[in-house]
Amino acid sequence: MGSVHPEINHGRRDLIKLGAAGMGVVLLGEQALAEPKKGVKFDEEYDVIIVGSGFAGIACGIKCAEKGYKTLMIEKMGRIGGNSVINGGIFCVPQNDLQKKAGIKDSNELFIADCMKAGLGINHKELLETLAKRAHETYQFTLKYGAKYLDSLVHEGGHSVPRTYQTAVGSGAGIVLPLMERFEKMAGVTLKTRTKFDDFVMDDAGRVIGILAREDYRFDSKLFSDDLENQGGTPKAFKATKAVMLASGGFCQDKYYRAVQDPRLTPSTDSTNHPGATAGVLLKAFGIGAVPVQVSWIQFGPWACPDEKGFGVGSMFNVNASFRYGISVDSKTGKRYMNELADRKIRADHMFAVIGKDENYPINLCDSQAIERLLPDHYEKALKAGILKKFNTLEELAQHYKMPVEAFKKTVTDYNSYVKAGKDPEFGKPTNMVDGITLSKAPFYAMRGTPKLHHTMGGLQINTQAQVIHSKTHQPIPGLYAAGEVTGGVHGASRLGSVAITDCLTFGMIAGENI
Repeated sequence: MGSVHPEINHGRRDLIKLGAAGMGVVLLGEQALAEPKKGVKFDEEYDVIIVGSGFAGIACGIKCAEKGYKTLMIEKMGRIGGNSVINGGIFCVPQNDLQKKAGIKDSNELFIADCMKAGLGINHKELLETLAKRAHETYQFTLKYGAKYLDSLVHEGGHSVPRTYQTAVGSGAGIVLPLMERFEKMAGVTLKTRTKFDDFVMDDAGRVIGILAREDYRFDSKLFSDDLENQGGTPKAFKATKAVMLASGGFCQDKYYRAVQDPRLTPSTDSTNHPGATAGVLLKAFGIGAVPVQVSWIQFGPWACPDEKGFGVGSMFNVNASFRYGISVDSKTGKRYMNELADRKIRADHMFAVIGKDENYPINLCDSQAIERLLPDHYEKALKAGILKKFNTLEELAQHYKMPVEAFKKTVTDYNSYVKAGKDPEFGKPTNMVDGITLSKAPFYAMRGTPKLHHTMGGLQINTQAQVIHSKTHQPIPGLYAAGEVTGGVHGASRLGSVAITDCLTFGMIAGENI
């Protein structure tokens, strides 16, 4: 999986201690690995039960409600949306209307090739082909239910051309909230927050016919493994006459399971994800025979800041300003060290090489021309938090971060000449995508950067109908669908930025269409 954050190389003893402390709980929890429940007396009955309330779950829920299905959506956290509501709100749509308006040539084949390159060729191509064919329809679906986007495209790293929409509010909430508002107003739907999935209920033929869950559940982030240790809540059994759909997300915050996949990840390794991003639902699906796909591939987002926890308020500055319109430099040398618009894995690996064991965090910066292109929230919040700094001169910026001033100034001069010449001979940054913006107009803006755990590539195997596949029969598990980060195969080894929304919404819609 490439390099990792310096702190990943420490804290193994802490992990062992925490693991030992939880061993009794793990052993007690072995009963949970037994055969799924049968012959359960159900408390409530629905046509469809959806586990998770992010992009995938909401898309599926709306499609099911449109059919008149009695639909239950459960969310274990106290708020809806999971990672979807806090994500950057960038939505990849190949061959979109804004591209055509701007004369940008794109194709499904180019989109798939870009994804395969970032994914190191291990993507399940048929799933990518499905995304490419349905992406525009998915975009229209979000517009129908109230999502709004800026009238310009974002060029995300690793994409050959700009093909990404940005929500008007600058986050995934711009999609989640209007769609959820619509869903809750539809006939026959029920949304239950603080309701945790515990297990599947199966019939004698091996069909998923419901779930066991706990209402009035409160996630406890202080526990090493909330899935195993938290016994709170009131047990309930919910019947699903048509299907159960899994939209529970990834496991970047699961301290146990992520370390099983990569022992370098310690409990202190930071993540952009919300605290409830754990592997409980995924593991239960494996327990009833679902095929695991590429579960050990875990992506680091290269645009985070070490001076705040999680995704924070600084990430969107780097995504939209410093990486596109500016540069990232090694604070020891004052020099660039990478293509700032490469795919996420390439950038993260280069950043970790700079950071090393002595936490030499690189500096991401841009000038005032770049700031003028941003939504105010994408820099004002970071300035207010103190993680983004404002400087009147390049010399002042270099001195603040203890960089060699002359070397840094030469780096800026060289970079500006590359932009003007239309070619970056050092690192191959696509200078045609920076709109001619150089580092030349004061004031200048900078912050320290670091990659953080962001997206789990692997998960459940699904087919193009969003059905979960059984490891023994190689056929769909009757009554079980899944979409989004709980699934695997779409992104291969590393996901291109902005393709997650496309993935989650599209396969969420497909699940709802096929149930």
